[in-house]
Amino acid sequence: MRLVGGKGNATSFLFTDTQIKEDGFLEDVNNILNTGEVPNIFPADEKADCCELVRGAAKDEERCPEGTPAQLFSFFLERCKKYLHVVLCFSPIGSALRNRIRDFPSIVNCTTIDWFSAWPPDALEAVAQKFLAEIQMEDDVRQACVKMVQTFHTGTDKAAAKF
Repeated sequence: MRLVGGKGNATSFLFTDTQIKEDGFLEDVNNILNTGEVPNIFPADEKADCCELVRGAAKDEERCPEGTPAQLFSFFLERCKKYLHVVLCFSPIGSALRNRIRDFPSIVNCTTIDWFSAWPPDALEAVAQKFLAEIQMEDDVRQACVKMVQTFHTGTDKAAAKF
C-alpha cells in the first residue's frame, strides 16, 4: 500500500485460491476491491507516515490545499485505488468459489471476470442437467436440451475465436 499510494508505483497484487488459509484473507481483499483500503490497517503513526509520503505529490497536483492529515490520507487512498490492480485466480470447480462470492460480493461486483480455459463437455452437461432438472419436461426432451446448451456454448466459443 505504501509503494502504491505513497510512491505512485503501479502494482498488481496476484492472489490465488490456493493461498487462502483463512477467510480473513478474503475479507481484506473484499475491502480493497470495494473501498480501496483495509480498515484500520495502519496505526496512527504509520498513517502519518503515509500522509508524509504523498505530501509532495499532493502539493504538485494542488489536491490538498490545507495539507491536513485527513486530506493527505484521502489522497493516499485515491492513489491506492488508481495504481493497485488486484488479480484474483480462482478455480470455478466445486462449491468454494460460489460460497466465497456469496460471502464476499466484491469478488464479483468490483471485478471483471475472465475465464481462461474452455469448459470441458462433461462440465457443460452437468451444469445444464442441474438447471434443467427443475423444469418439467420429458426425459428425452431434457437430454436434447442439454445437448443444445452444450452446442450453444461451444459454438459461441468457436465463433468468438474466429471473430
